[in-house]
Amino acid sequence: MIRASAESIWNKPLTSQQKRVTGAIAKRQRLGDDSQVDYSDIPAFTDQQLAEFRRPVKKLVAVRLDADVLDWLKKYGAGYSTRINQLLRSVMVQER
Repeated sequence: MIRASAESIWNKPLTSQQKRVTGAIAKRQRLGDDSQVDYSDIPAFTDQQLAEFRRPVKKLVAVRLDADVLDWLKKYGAGYSTRINQLLRSVMVQER
């Protein structure tokens, strides 16, 4: 058994054999060739699982917020409208 730390793996240069192997894998990925991938141990998704992947339809709305609430949402960076949606969704889910 070979033991190696993550640091030694990332900092150690690849051998010529490793470069050939990873190059061949990268080429197959670029070409979309997944014929050598064994998917037999991966269970199929259920309909319920697939439904969870679908994103809800978005609707554009205008909302008026108190200035301090908007400042609070914006202080965490870009994506404050997504943050508003996440907060409202968590309240909605709690009420179910």
